[in-house]
Amino acid sequence: MNILLRGRDIPDLHKLDVYLKHGGYEGLKKALSMKPAEVIELVKASGLRGRGGAGFPTGLKWSFIPQNEPVKYVTVNCDESETGTFKDREIIETNPHQLIEGALICAYAIQATAVYIYLRGEFWDQGHALDGYIEEARKAGLVFDNIAGSGWSCPVYTHLGAGAYICGEETALLESLEGKMGQPRVRPPFPANKGGGLYGEPTVINNVETLTNVPWIMVQGAEEYKKIGTEQSAGTKIFCVSGHVEKPGNYELPLGITMRELLYTHAGGIRGGKQIKAILPSGGSGPIMRVNGNDDAILDTKLSYEDMAKAGSILGSASIIVMDEDTDIAWVATKAIQFFKHESCGKCTPCREGTYWLEKVCERIMANEAQLSDIDLVSNIAKNMQGMTLCALGDFAANPIIHTVKLFPEDFKKHIAQPSAPAVKKAAQPAPAGD
Repeated sequence: MNILLRGRDIPDLHKLDVYLKHGGYEGLKKALSMKPAEVIELVKASGLRGRGGAGFPTGLKWSFIPQNEPVKYVTVNCDESETGTFKDREIIETNPHQLIEGALICAYAIQATAVYIYLRGEFWDQGHALDGYIEEARKAGLVFDNIAGSGWSCPVYTHLGAGAYICGEETALLESLEGKMGQPRVRPPFPANKGGGLYGEPTVINNVETLTNVPWIMVQGAEEYKKIGTEQSAGTKIFCVSGHVEKPGNYELPLGITMRELLYTHAGGIRGGKQIKAILPSGGSGPIMRVNGNDDAILDTKLSYEDMAKAGSILGSASIIVMDEDTDIAWVATKAIQFFKHESCGKCTPCREGTYWLEKVCERIMANEAQLSDIDLVSNIAKNMQGMTLCALGDFAANPIIHTVKLFPEDFKKHIAQPSAPAVKKAAQPAPAGD
């Protein structure tokens, strides 16, 4: 059942006339017939949780915005920079009007002044196309002035970043959107409060996938949405599957399916018929999971926010990277650290210095130049970064080390330099006799 990836079922859904023929903007029109507070309560009742990684209840997030403030904003997070994530891109390419509609419903619910869709710097083509779709909707009276004849107006703009992972963090995104360096803010105040959001005004920040769910919820109702998924994780989720699988790609499926069903029924199993060694269920930022072959209990874990937490990892944005039996996990950890070190904004010392030293020690290990004590050293550096940084990037950078060293110590130890045998001193030889 595709709620979000409907473009796979309906040809040319990105075109406004096709989208309208298939119920497009009916959710917005229904919202406009309701009181803003009623829209928030409906989204609350649906159990929709944020799809950007944190899984925070969407309606509750909207309710934090003070209604008495005259200026408020909605910011759509389309930075999509998590490793192994490529779902939001497909949505804006194949089902853009559902995203625009969802963002407008959110804007009406909090009575926002404007909507800003923030796209990662590499999405030049997608951003240009999205501008065209917004203009198409404006000409049809569905965005900007007097939307659908309701008397309510709200403009929608796009903004391209400069291609920085850190701008997926909501306050760094706001800084970038304001034209400043993309670095996290010190909180409080939080974005929902006066002084903490865009231009200092209360702001809702939601992921592309999150908002694209909202029109369906408005039309079909909260109870219908809750019938999909699990009690605590309602609805469908786009799972981005990559790595050593036969059929990598995006799969929209109900939350609560098992890892086994996703990988073997939908993604075609493991490439070359090999065994699974490890899975990163939330890209490089979440704890790795060790899998001992194709019959491991990890594969029977339900893909929901609550079940993944019980299994010792996180669902995050569901960017699932699969590694087969031949994968060197020490190499995986090193690659992850190189990425996070490159993407650290450098604003806070624990992340700036910590990622630098993690990279140095990991590279020493991979070069077979480290001692056994270096494994404890790199783990200690990572643990000292946890909970000490301005934003979650420090914790994300620590995860690849802490959990790989714990679960795959043998992959690190095989790179440790073996001490060479002590040199044998030769006995002194008498000098040759002179002529």
